[in-house]
Amino acid sequence: MEKIISEAAEKLKALDFKLTARREMTLRVLLENRDKHLSAEEVYNLVKLEAADVGLATVYRALELFQELGLIRAIDFGDGRKRYEYGIEDDSDLHHHHLICTKCGRIIEFNVDLINEIESRIKREHNFTMTSHQLKIFGICSECSGK
Repeated sequence: MEKIISEAAEKLKALDFKLTARREMTLRVLLENRDKHLSAEEVYNLVKLEAADVGLATVYRALELFQELGLIRAIDFGDGRKRYEYGIEDDSDLHHHHLICTKCGRIIEFNVDLINEIESRIKREHNFTMTSHQLKIFGICSECSGK
């Protein structure tokens, strides 16, 4: 985790930004919760546990900055709220997909490359090079279907 924090600080410094204490706390919350897809409010509530005087706007600004730098991704799972996850774009992220339960809201990640053929066809037919994609599949999870 410290290596990631250090790399983030260097990336910020290169663009004339600083890794302030509040920004670092925000990044740490995302890193400590890599298995979750946290909303800005959830990130804020977790940061607030460490820094009671932090403002929601400060967390929002940090999240937007981290997103602009490619340190995190914002994903909309159809509930009208952005959710954030740590992840620097690389080839392994191209196969990062989500199953979303429409009953309970549970989000299940899966890493299977499903669109190689589609990517090739898009390249061939439209001369368009895909650099990233997101696949969100909506349905009912096993826990809800058993209810």
